[in-house]
Amino acid sequence: MKKYIYSLFFLFILTTLSAQRFTATIPSYEAYKAFKGKPLSDKFSNIESVKVIYDLRKQKMYYFNSSLILLHFDFVTNYLGYSKDLDVFNNENYSDTEKNRDFLLGNLNHIKGTDKWIFELAASDHMPIPLIERFFNLVKSSTFIGEKLKFYLNNPEMMVGFQQGKFKIQCVKSDYIFGEIKYQEVVHGSNIGILKKYKIKELETLKPNSDEIIILDGTPDILPNVRGIIVSELQTPLSHLVLLGKNRKIPIMAYTDIEKDNNIKNLLSKKVELKIQVDTFFIKETTKKISVKIVGKKKKLIIDNSVTELVSLSSIPKKGVNYIGSKAQNMAYLIAISKEIPFKTPEDAYAIPFYFYTKHIQNPSISPLIAELIAYPHKDSTVWINKQLKKIRDAIKKENVNPVLIAKLNETLKNAKFKNFRFRSSTNAEDLDDFNGAGLYDSKTGILGDSIKTFEKAIKQVWASVWNEASYNERELFGIDQQNIAMGVLVHRSFPDELANGVIITKNLFRKNFPGITVNIQKGENSVVKPEKGEICEQFVAYHFNDGKDETDFEIDYTSNSNLNNNEPLLSRKEMSNIFNVSKKIEEKMYRYWRKNQFHPVDIEFKIVGEKRHLYIKQVRPFNDQ
Repeated sequence: MKKYIYSLFFLFILTTLSAQRFTATIPSYEAYKAFKGKPLSDKFSNIESVKVIYDLRKQKMYYFNSSLILLHFDFVTNYLGYSKDLDVFNNENYSDTEKNRDFLLGNLNHIKGTDKWIFELAASDHMPIPLIERFFNLVKSSTFIGEKLKFYLNNPEMMVGFQQGKFKIQCVKSDYIFGEIKYQEVVHGSNIGILKKYKIKELETLKPNSDEIIILDGTPDILPNVRGIIVSELQTPLSHLVLLGKNRKIPIMAYTDIEKDNNIKNLLSKKVELKIQVDTFFIKETTKKISVKIVGKKKKLIIDNSVTELVSLSSIPKKGVNYIGSKAQNMAYLIAISKEIPFKTPEDAYAIPFYFYTKHIQNPSISPLIAELIAYPHKDSTVWINKQLKKIRDAIKKENVNPVLIAKLNETLKNAKFKNFRFRSSTNAEDLDDFNGAGLYDSKTGILGDSIKTFEKAIKQVWASVWNEASYNERELFGIDQQNIAMGVLVHRSFPDELANGVIITKNLFRKNFPGITVNIQKGENSVVKPEKGEICEQFVAYHFNDGKDETDFEIDYTSNSNLNNNEPLLSRKEMSNIFNVSKKIEEKMYRYWRKNQFHPVDIEFKIVGEKRHLYIKQVRPFNDQ
């Protein structure tokens, strides 16, 4: 009798636990909330999700508690008696056929704060369209959602099927989700400061205090030295604001409804604690102390002025960082790598060494102005410092460049295939491990033999950008000795015919401990890192699902598509695969050149150029992740 009671009790407990963990239907939003969790990927900040499985053999539907059970594989193993290993599970249940499949696997997503519902498969799932439609309709009929349910196209295969009119269910692309995003984590973290509000225009004459967390009505060109930043417009994920924020390690977020938020209005001028997470943020009044950031000793930069000739980057200069800067030295590494791996680098690449910049600023009309700036005791006087920086820039542009340098350039490039050349900053204070300098300095175009866009004018503009407000302030913040800054110039052909341009980070930024690269790309020469207001770039994560090396095993997971390209993909599947393979090889090779023992992601800038759509890699530097 005791044994019978014990068995009944055990059965009751098991049934109760099972009921808490899965269900065959979702009859209401309250039922959905009981099972919801976070998506495995953080690519969207406003999504809640319930994982769903359809057992093809038993013809049963399972919605399971997605905060307790994180993976489909875990559920089928622990609750449905599945006994095969993970590799077999992946190969059979994400394949392009129903044969050998035991399950259909999906995610029922809700855009928080809206009445929008999305059914999504893993981007690596190659489920045939008829099976997708069957699964979609099963979800539709077993939930309360009805006609509100839409199917999300998140990989190139689905996009092509949709373009060809093969889907008979309602499909949406990323713009359907993006249009509802009000909040975006830019740089996660927490800090304490006085909450203040500024207009972007005011930052030209006002300098926020370093103990403030500030609210801005747009995206600043110069990142103020503050404890945290809230901007009113969404950011391109790999923009300069993001990269500089990560470098600073201060919390930054975008919040489009900030003007409507009365809680935040009531906290203005008060000491607050701001916590920024992937899918939410917290801000409240606090009595905690504001910690003081201590800048250590001034970082001395190396300047080697012994090299007085143009430096060809067709071979790797020895210790070139000391006399041509990191960007030019890294270009030499890229050119060497391109001889082994199928990508192009900008043709006719040379470096103007520090020597010519150093000589130029020794001019009596320039050097006293720099000395006066460095000696000025009132570093918080924004108006005076900005005026002095402009005086220095104007003086640099006014004086003639050493005619020997212009003669050397003209002679070196006279037989080049190209006439338009890009002159790019290559200082000793950028593209470093702890100081990336993203967007701080200027690049300019010079045209061989042109009377307006001259080589001399381009060089002086690049040199002058050493003393931009943004570059000066960032160096000051990081304790870099302003007396030791030197500007080399990277010179190579320009790209008036680029079809697309983008940035690659050799890491999956949206899913921890999961492989992949993150790519932002935009049509033509429209900027990814400094986009115009309202522009959305294409973004995707690329990865090999089963550590495969061929194109058939290659996966793309879209976060957004370019609104400048009618939300259609900018790259072919083959181009995406090539970008993945090239970028991972560059990462491996660069860490050998840099002689780093530990691998970290790298930040790569690229272009797609010409009728043959050549892949050009134009820059590589360490990626300073948090």
